[in-house]
Amino acid sequence: MAWLFAGAALLTVAVVLAVFWRPLGDYMAWAYTTARDARIERGVYRVIGVDPRAEQTWQAYLRGVLLFSLVGVLLVYLFQRTQQWLPLSLGLPAPSEPLSFDTAVSFVTNTNWQSYSPEQTLGYTVQFAALAVQNFVSAAVGMAVAIALVRGFAARRSGTIGNFWVDLVRGTLRILLPISVVGAIVLIAGGVIQNLTSFSEVPTISGGTATIPGGPVASQEAIKLLGTNGGGFYNANSAHPFENPTGWTSLFEIVLMLLIPVALTRTFGRMVGDIRQGYAILGAMTVLFVASFAALTAFLLAGAGTAPQLAGGALEGVETRFGLPLTSLFETASTATSTGAVSAMHDSFPALAGMMTMLNMMLGEVAPGGVGSGLYGILIMAVIAVFIAGLLVGRTPEYLGKKIGAREIKLASLYILVTPVFVLAGTALSFAIPGVRDDVTGTSILNPGVHGFSEVLYAFTSAANNNGSAFAGLTANTPWLNTALGVVMLLGRFVPIVLVLALAGSLATQDAVPVTAGTLPTHRPLFVSLLVGAVILVAALTYFPVLALGPLAEGLA
Repeated sequence: MAWLFAGAALLTVAVVLAVFWRPLGDYMAWAYTTARDARIERGVYRVIGVDPRAEQTWQAYLRGVLLFSLVGVLLVYLFQRTQQWLPLSLGLPAPSEPLSFDTAVSFVTNTNWQSYSPEQTLGYTVQFAALAVQNFVSAAVGMAVAIALVRGFAARRSGTIGNFWVDLVRGTLRILLPISVVGAIVLIAGGVIQNLTSFSEVPTISGGTATIPGGPVASQEAIKLLGTNGGGFYNANSAHPFENPTGWTSLFEIVLMLLIPVALTRTFGRMVGDIRQGYAILGAMTVLFVASFAALTAFLLAGAGTAPQLAGGALEGVETRFGLPLTSLFETASTATSTGAVSAMHDSFPALAGMMTMLNMMLGEVAPGGVGSGLYGILIMAVIAVFIAGLLVGRTPEYLGKKIGAREIKLASLYILVTPVFVLAGTALSFAIPGVRDDVTGTSILNPGVHGFSEVLYAFTSAANNNGSAFAGLTANTPWLNTALGVVMLLGRFVPIVLVLALAGSLATQDAVPVTAGTLPTHRPLFVSLLVGAVILVAALTYFPVLALGPLAEGLA
């Protein structure tokens, strides 16, 4: 019965996504390619001094990304440090300097890692004027970078990849804002709260009282999921009934997480002039997602021990309102994208089930990944895949009419290496530096031993891949983890973006090469299989040793 429920939930989500795939994908392609600007957009361009018709090289595009993100970090940090003087602060003091830095970096990098309990730390003004704003624009930045890479494949000796400021404004105003408004209305209809009420005292079933704030939750919840951001208004995130009241709202939130990353494959196919290429990328994403969901569900259903077997599965930490299969689908969507909006306690999962949530991020979050980041991540893996195919048949690799030469493969290779370096280095330093190790093991880790190692590994995996979810057994609000995770989030976001834009610029300078009998068709099942194999092979070779020290060792013990 559990597998039947799991299949029905997956099919429901798939049908909804299939309905929106074509219209939304085509609309986004139009939004990023049309020469017409809306009146409000023209006003924004005049205010910021941008010529919307001016094309940018990849270096200029990158400067725009970095400058905009730097200003975002400074503003979010300032909002937090001056919170006590802002309206609707709920009487809460300013967060500490390390926590403010960590949170500012987290939301600007689309990670939304939270080392704090939101309802006890941040007032409403900071929540909606700083964090919710970054939920929009950080997602728009990721989409802009993906579109720039697609333009690199589609361009013919242009040397330019669009205009960052135009892509940012259009992504925000034409795509994210209208969909999130509709999403917020649907969530309000489903019972998600939306108000400016302060703290309320409510009775508990034990006879005591609990203090719960209200807040503008639905508006932030919609963009948190649509933009694959993930930061919860409440500490319980999407397990909180004010954020996720019913089973159908849980399904709706899963759809929101997957909607844009899936539809961007159609946008990609439309912009490169071959819809079949979009189908191929979507096919690879689907295979990885379904396999991950099946594995996570199986590990949860097969929870070891008498109690889990009697209960029908490992229910500790699972959202019992929705059941194990729907929880498994939510967690797969949350970690296979860069959302991190968990509805369950990953720290309580059986070791191998917890490993699956970690592995989704280690694959590079390409199934289907975050808004924008998932598309450019899997396109990088496509470049790797055609390079491998070229080596096998002894031909110069080509993808979408562009030759993959030494420069292109170096950039792609660096891309797949940098994130694991940040994950492994951050984890290693947490245990290698004596003073830091004592703090991590004595203060941060809830469960010592192998599981505690997994908690730290998960944290750095989540930060470097800009996911934001946590095992939740880790106390991360310490000077070391706030600083280290903040640095890893910055590097994990912007170093790959530098490489992606450099690749886009390199591709944009090339002309298209003619298709010959020796050209590898990249729209057929053979290439999809090769792409899936490349994704799994890279992750396995990179992370298997460290997984053997943590969740594998615990799960096989």
